[in-house]
Amino acid sequence: MLGALGLDEGQESAYRALVALGAAEVPDLAHRLTLPVPQTERALRHLERHGLAARSSARPGRWVATPPGVALGALLTRQRHELEQAEAAAALLAEEYRAEAAEPPVHDLLEVVTGASAVAHRWHQLRLGAVAEVCALVPGRAEGVSGRDEAAQDRPARRGPAAHRVVVERAVLTEPDGLARARAALGRGERLRVLPRVPTELVIADGSLAMVPLTARGAEPAALVVHASGLLESLRGLFEAVWREALPLRLGPGGVEEDPSCAPDATDLEILSLLLAGMTDASVAKHLELGLRTVQRRVKGLMELCGVTTRLQLGWHAYERGWVAR
Repeated sequence: MLGALGLDEGQESAYRALVALGAAEVPDLAHRLTLPVPQTERALRHLERHGLAARSSARPGRWVATPPGVALGALLTRQRHELEQAEAAAALLAEEYRAEAAEPPVHDLLEVVTGASAVAHRWHQLRLGAVAEVCALVPGRAEGVSGRDEAAQDRPARRGPAAHRVVVERAVLTEPDGLARARAALGRGERLRVLPRVPTELVIADGSLAMVPLTARGAEPAALVVHASGLLESLRGLFEAVWREALPLRLGPGGVEEDPSCAPDATDLEILSLLLAGMTDASVAKHLELGLRTVQRRVKGLMELCGVTTRLQLGWHAYERGWVAR
């Protein structure tokens, strides 16, 4: 928790223990922390350098904790000041870069990034640095440019303040954790759409930088970073065209305009959204952990509710009644 202030886990534990005790001898503190005495002494000296602990003047060998309100407040103030200086320097460098790059050479408009670690790092920079919007295309066999590997992890993906528009290939939803990842993305406020096939993997940050994969699956990961240029405009046009064609995905309740007594429930809405995304009854049943007959019975009930006889008519009425996102 205090790592942002320059403390590692052991140093933070030492400070917390010292705060709890008020003051302690090194052997006693080492025993409490179940650490060797030399390691405890190093942690205390580090805390002393940060103004979080001090040697007792009355009893040699005894250490006293500095009150957290005083010590941590001072550290936070210093960190804020350093962050403000870094932000000012970054703004100045950005201004200098814009001035120098008013008419950049052609070879500076493209940047090749090679290696899985470098590609992932560059993607993080794009996503976390975006202020207005991040746009992404995620095919079923993505190469990591869109950050899909991170989305598959159990922890929430870090992201910047920008809004997100993402088009995923239908195959992504049929993966074991595909619906869970989609539901998490929708929960973070991302706008998600689905297509039977997405043409390429693509990430665009603030309309000013884009990343596309360069290598085929199985080869060493590499990506092309595209700066403001005609090529970037083409990539933006590609994304917007794919976005217009894709179907909005809705998972869970919300946005229902019908009387609750005759409106579909959350499960009905999920079934509708997945069917409109192109999944079969069997796939919907499997991924929602329902029986096939249950899915078919619910679809039939929705058709009766709308007074229609075909699923095509049901899709139309679902849009008209606001049961699925437009």
